Amino acid sequence: MRPILTLLLLLASLFAGCDATGRNTNSLPIDAAPPNANANTSRSGAVAVYGYEVVNTFPHDPEAFTQGLIFHDGVLLESTGLERHSTLRRVELQTGKVLQKVDVSPYFFAEGMTLMGGKVYQLTWKGEKGFVYDPQTFQKTGEFAYTGEGWGLTHDADSLILSDGSPRIRFIDPATYQVKRTIGVNDNGRPVPWLNELEYVKGEIYANVWHENRVARIDPQTGGVKGWIDFSGLLKPGDVQDGEAVLNGIAYDEATDRLFVTGKLWPKLFEVRLKQR
Repeated sequence: MRPILTLLLLLASLFAGCDATGRNTNSLPIDAAPPNANANTSRSGAVAVYGYEVVNTFPHDPEAFTQGLIFHDGVLLESTGLERHSTLRRVELQTGKVLQKVDVSPYFFAEGMTLMGGKVYQLTWKGEKGFVYDPQTFQKTGEFAYTGEGWGLTHDADSLILSDGSPRIRFIDPATYQVKRTIGVNDNGRPVPWLNELEYVKGEIYANVWHENRVARIDPQTGGVKGWIDFSGLLKPGDVQDGEAVLNGIAYDEATDRLFVTGKLWPKLFEVRLKQR
């Protein structure tokens, strides 16, 4: 019996760490990156959760399918989606009035947008193509390519930062459009999918989760979620009817330390102040 027992032990060691299909689960994909230790993690492993208070409420175009939002020079720049309805627009904060607008080709569904180095960069959903604009005239000055879908876009000091609806976030060279590095976003080891609109705020990436009322605060080096912001209750019941009228728009005014949020087809845009629970 001893040779048979030895053989069984050997086979068990060979298959240790494999799932029912025989795939090695010890080698985890980037989506399942290991937990990250950070100062915002409690002893129980749960990250900090933040609520909010509304500082100001502003009008917002209820027909704007908001995909990207930034604050620049006292106004909002906004990218809106849907085929044959996609735009890049300049919006007056106080009134919600569209001051300037350019239509995107009807063949593309526009997505995230950011302003970096004097250029506006705008993604498209499935077109694997982005557009570059002059921020003053909105004249298109170039195009760029990337693989896969485009969802959210922001930037740090030297990279465009792109989400594609997965737990992965790519850092892209704005000169060559080559991927410099990729992080897997995780909450204590659990991948966080459906990452959508992005904003870079005080050294963190803010990312809203599609069809949820929460925003992740992400460490751009490790991909670890440092905190969650719960925006439940921003809109009153009945303010929106469409099932796709979900939270999707984060803008930060660095000069005055103001944070703005809105959503697709939302009639309101909010200036908020975060409060840790």
